[in-house]
Amino acid sequence: MSISPTKILLATDGSKDAELASKAAIELANTTGSELHVVYVGEVVPLPRALSEGKLGQIVERVTHRTRSVLGERIALIAAAGGAVSGDHVRVGGPAEEIVALAQEIEAGLIVMGSRGLGGVRRALMGSVSDSVVRHAHCPVLIVRGGDSGRAVLLSKKILLATDGSEDAVLAARTAAGLAQKMGSELHAVYVRPRIVPHHPGYYVGPEVEEHAQQKEQKMLDAEAQTLLDAQAEEVRGAGGNVVRAHLRVGRSDEEIIALAEEIGAGLIAMGSRGRGGIRRTLMGSVSDSVVRHAHCPVMVVRREKLDEEEESDQDMMLS
Repeated sequence: MSISPTKILLATDGSKDAELASKAAIELANTTGSELHVVYVGEVVPLPRALSEGKLGQIVERVTHRTRSVLGERIALIAAAGGAVSGDHVRVGGPAEEIVALAQEIEAGLIVMGSRGLGGVRRALMGSVSDSVVRHAHCPVLIVRGGDSGRAVLLSKKILLATDGSEDAVLAARTAAGLAQKMGSELHAVYVRPRIVPHHPGYYVGPEVEEHAQQKEQKMLDAEAQTLLDAQAEEVRGAGGNVVRAHLRVGRSDEEIIALAEEIGAGLIAMGSRGRGGIRRTLMGSVSDSVVRHAHCPVMVVRREKLDEEEESDQDMMLS
């Protein structure tokens, strides 16, 4: 996926994180020369099945009118902040499904949205919706949230690329490389390997033998991790970028990625949506979900545009 130029779809609901997402989308669109599209989804609460078709139409019409009015206000704010909107879209229905569908319809190259939406009953767009969009969108998704100060540490001088060598991670590397070039940011890469659990055989071998075995396993895992980091650095160089520093961390993947991002002052974390399958699924998937929820900076989740048949089937089941 090339970050420039493309169509950026900004999903908004008027929440604080959505306002920060607007700023991010404006900055990205202006920097990369991309079209900026904006969508606001009006959600219809569950209605009685006995409701007549005419009555249902009236309700949908009222929701559409209200949604269009709110969207107009958001467009005005974006224009005042220096953004140029190429397309504004009013949708009515389930927020996640509508955002994903619209992104496909306009062939968006990136979806930008906040992490948390309006509170209480009015929590109409973000939160669990952003989780669903990340899982099902056929293009990268940038989730923006405020830091401790309530402001996004947006696309600062450092981008952290989290990798596990999967196909999605390779695409994330290319995307991060292009973005780092456009934003003039340092690009860091990280691979997190799991801790080695001490092995206790059924017979006594002595502490020296067990320690030697653990050290040998550590060296093997470190060598594998370094190979993956080198491969990602090469992928970045092939895309015209450069990895300033490669970090090898040991522990839980999500915790180490989040901690490192804070340590180096990253303004963005880039990672794949799905990792390597089976036992070797060391980084992505549920880990990307956790990083999106807990990171104190924006997170860009990248996935293949074309899923295999098994993944398509899983996605259709989750959306149905």
